[in-house]
Amino acid sequence: MSAFKCVSPIDGEVIASRPFASDADIQSAVAEAKAAQKLWRAQPLADRAALCTAFIDAMLSMEADIVPELARQMGRPVRYGAGELKGFAERGHHMIAIAPEALAPVVPAEKPGFERFIAREPLGVVFTIAPWNYPYLTAVNSIIPALMAGNAVLLKHAAQTLLVGERFQMAADKAGFPKGLLRNLALSHEQTVQIIAARHVDMVCFTGSVEAGRVIERAAAGNGRCERLRRDRGAQRLARHFGADAITRQNCNLHHAILELVTAFRR
Repeated sequence: MSAFKCVSPIDGEVIASRPFASDADIQSAVAEAKAAQKLWRAQPLADRAALCTAFIDAMLSMEADIVPELARQMGRPVRYGAGELKGFAERGHHMIAIAPEALAPVVPAEKPGFERFIAREPLGVVFTIAPWNYPYLTAVNSIIPALMAGNAVLLKHAAQTLLVGERFQMAADKAGFPKGLLRNLALSHEQTVQIIAARHVDMVCFTGSVEAGRVIERAAAGNGRCERLRRDRGAQRLARHFGADAITRQNCNLHHAILELVTAFRR
């Protein structure tokens, strides 16, 4: 397979198809991300916050198109799309607001004759690998903190929600991000592993299945060096999604319980 395809679970229609990034595309994206990060890390935190806020606003400005588009990709009812975008904005704004405190130097108790502190330094290029379930929420969880901390971001979204990755790129471009600071790439599983194994990135933020997580861990541990890896193996969550049981108590709100279980099944 040489192309990224999104097939709607609603009617089996191919909604979008994109060729996988070429080796030259990947090398260019990595080089541009590293160059952009060197300048971005030197920007005052207030300037980073302003651009990240503009990024969130740019995404919200596309809500009318995003909501039906997301429903077609996921098969999830339209009424949930606006709610996810609201959560995307809430999380993004919160992470921007707490950045000054979270990124401030840690100053231990005074010791005569010593000046002691722990500085928060950006890592470099962060590689976000996002899943199809709650595709805006899971991606923003690492993208905004990475940017606020002075890093550049490469984004690889799931085939099922490949248009979400493109929306992130559109929002970044509309907000005026420096070239290369956030780059969405259409990547195969093999290319994703190669980027990690070749140590092109300084941190990997992954949300996905247990098996995919194991593959990424092996790639990150290759060549005698373990990359910084933040993982959320979605398939390990409550109910493990398929074929699992749930317990409802007699005094529960049955309508609410059914809605939550159906939502969990769709994740």
